[in-house]
Amino acid sequence: MRVLQACAEIYPLLKTGGLADVAGALPAALRGQGADVRPLLPGFPSILDGLTAPAQVAEWVTPFDPAPVRLLYGSLAGCDCSGYVIDAPQFYRRAGGPYADAEQRAYPDNHRRFALLGWVAAQLAQDLDPYWRPDVVHAHDWHAALAPAYLHAAGQRVGRRLAASVFTVHNLAYQGLFAAHHFGELALPDSYFAVHGLEFHGQLSFMKGGLYYADRLTTVSPTYADEIQGDEQGCGLDGLLRDRAASLSGVLNGVDDAVWNPAQDTLIPHRYDLRRLVGKARSKAALQAELGLAEDADAPLFCVVSRLAEQKGLHLVLQVLETITARGGQFALLGSGDAGMEAAFRAAAQAQPQAVAVKIGYDEAFAHRLIAGSDLILVPSRFEPCGLTQLYGLRYGTVPLVRRVGGLADTVVDTTLETLDSDATGFVFDDFSTDALAGAIRRAIALWRRPGKKRADWQLLQRRGMAERHDWALAAEQYMGVYGQALT
Repeated sequence: MRVLQACAEIYPLLKTGGLADVAGALPAALRGQGADVRPLLPGFPSILDGLTAPAQVAEWVTPFDPAPVRLLYGSLAGCDCSGYVIDAPQFYRRAGGPYADAEQRAYPDNHRRFALLGWVAAQLAQDLDPYWRPDVVHAHDWHAALAPAYLHAAGQRVGRRLAASVFTVHNLAYQGLFAAHHFGELALPDSYFAVHGLEFHGQLSFMKGGLYYADRLTTVSPTYADEIQGDEQGCGLDGLLRDRAASLSGVLNGVDDAVWNPAQDTLIPHRYDLRRLVGKARSKAALQAELGLAEDADAPLFCVVSRLAEQKGLHLVLQVLETITARGGQFALLGSGDAGMEAAFRAAAQAQPQAVAVKIGYDEAFAHRLIAGSDLILVPSRFEPCGLTQLYGLRYGTVPLVRRVGGLADTVVDTTLETLDSDATGFVFDDFSTDALAGAIRRAIALWRRPGKKRADWQLLQRRGMAERHDWALAAEQYMGVYGQALT
């Protein structure tokens, strides 16, 4: 089975969030299931820089700009796969980020920049590359969401389906919404701008296009697949998702063992595994020294690796820092986003430098050191389609403390007297509130302080989480099932 994976970023060449981790790990896992997988990516500078031995597949003028566009094919450095890259300097070679400029203003032509991604995916299903044509086009998130629409339109023109389409929602809250007048720039039939199409409350919605036209739909956890069919998390698209419920599956994301494995991780100061945790204790001491925290093995160290956004519940974390530090705990954060939150976390670190440390920005190597050296990882999200940091925490013996929502609910089992000796792996709370988060933190610290040789109960949680397998092989097997359904 030939699968084209259309996405906007891929680890390690370009990463702004979990989408890149998925895009980077899934091709190799699918190959293990017998699929021939090729990513299709925009030619952002870091992606072009990572394309080795590129060969030109095609050069032509697209409907989106008079300047010619080239399609290149080559090996993607560090990705363990080869793929296609759209070399369109007029759209992708910019000084800012992939989606917005240096001032975080979305590029005004994003509708054309990412329509091109979906359009080229459909062109590949129409023999653009004479040596390879996909059986399935798998589009990820709103950036590639028009691929199913272009495929559908092309199939209508020729009177047959050109390739099956699968669309994966990574976060329904980010929909690719644009003014209605931009629809005329997308080279789609006029009839596609309708309630049964891309129109969404008078606007143009890329996300809705993917949800409406794809043969099969997936999202990144079973619980989130249920949640997005309801009012609270459906983001106005819950009706459409309920209509398409029979075509919707929740496939839980995995962890790339080649990247996130404390026994082999060269980015952490001391490697360890579930049988021998001394390396984790040494990593904690090294992290405390690096951050200027009090070097105290008995202080439970909480960490956060996240975008600073209301969705992530970081305003709740600001309100419970006193709960952590008053009980002898420490806190360390890596993230960026909301300017007010950034300032508030910086102020907290300045007020208690031996108990609170903050690093604004993103640093992949530091993220590994932070997770390896911490005792708990906080993920108190309002909504969380899957979440990857709690999975990294489980893998590294860094006990997750999460809200019972989305993929967090699917991957972390709460610790109670009843579950401690059976299946507990972390701490889970329900209400999106300061009190609920603080209560979970108090429970976690109480278990940490519980008398016992070498914190036996705590190590039981650590080892159980580390023994779990959230690998991509299982996810790939499920995706292969979805592809088979899409082809029927």
